[in-house]
Amino acid sequence: MENLPIVPRAEVRPQWLARHHEAPLEPELPIIDPHHHLSDSLWGGYLQDDLLADLGAGHNIQSTVFIQVGFGYREDGPGHLRPVGETERVAAIAGRIPAEAGTRVCEGIVGFADLALGARVEETLAAHLQAAAGRFRGIRCHAAAHAQFQYGVMHAPPLHLYMDPKFREGYATLARFGLTFDSWAYHTQLDELCDLARAFPDIPVVIDHIGVPLGVGPYVGQRDAVFAEWKRLLQKIAALPNVCIKLGGLGMSVFGFGFHLAGRPPTSEELAQAWSPYILTCIEIFGPSRCMFESNFPVDKGTCSYPVLWNTFKRITAGMSEDEKRQLYRDTAARFYRLA
Repeated sequence: MENLPIVPRAEVRPQWLARHHEAPLEPELPIIDPHHHLSDSLWGGYLQDDLLADLGAGHNIQSTVFIQVGFGYREDGPGHLRPVGETERVAAIAGRIPAEAGTRVCEGIVGFADLALGARVEETLAAHLQAAAGRFRGIRCHAAAHAQFQYGVMHAPPLHLYMDPKFREGYATLARFGLTFDSWAYHTQLDELCDLARAFPDIPVVIDHIGVPLGVGPYVGQRDAVFAEWKRLLQKIAALPNVCIKLGGLGMSVFGFGFHLAGRPPTSEELAQAWSPYILTCIEIFGPSRCMFESNFPVDKGTCSYPVLWNTFKRITAGMSEDEKRQLYRDTAARFYRLA
């Protein structure tokens, strides 16, 4: 099937973001941000000072989890150990951030290991754990692939990665190391993720970015049909108690909302109106104890600022109880990633 043009990510444009500011809502609400990245070059670069500026913008971010993005890999040595450089780099950055910053930055680290190596991946996992200074929590494998288009800056993985026997041989080793699995895949792949999670019930899984109900490529103009199919698949996978879900990532252009194309950034009210059906559906299906809000920064910074993002989530959950909010904003992430 002929590929459609690559769908670009929304670029981070500081001058565009500066056109709209908001004061933080519920500024005392404790938050763990369980999904952000660091990079020398992607999104114009996003390192310690950039992250600290966002974390210090008014919301009560107590802790964060770094998620792999292909950052800081070793430039030499065996290929299967080169991703350990990312863990080394992130642990070093986290170690330099003083306690006065007010946030336990990168308290958890989720790295990459090529699970398609099968059982041989154990050497990579052991090296990550050794390099992380007690911070290593799990593995994310980029599996988001579609026969009709390619999205983003990473090389497209093979289709049906989660069904590959060699991948599953490597995946099984996560249980022996006590590690979690982050799934970055599209809604069209949720059936395969369900099969994987069911086959290995002792491995905790979290679905990144609400399972990415697609709004680009062949799914343009199909929002209602995609929503119905995405919801059906989530209901199926939610029957597995080892699976949680991250509420976020909707600022990525692959969702098809198009806010990044406007002349000014969206307000939190506008984002809440567009995103609340998705967020509330996830909470209804999984329950607050298996849902965690995420920033996905700086990727979602192509759509809105850090204060506006968390204001959006807080508007969506305004009618929920204090206990439900504690689960959604802090406790689920703390349990899943074994944070202090």
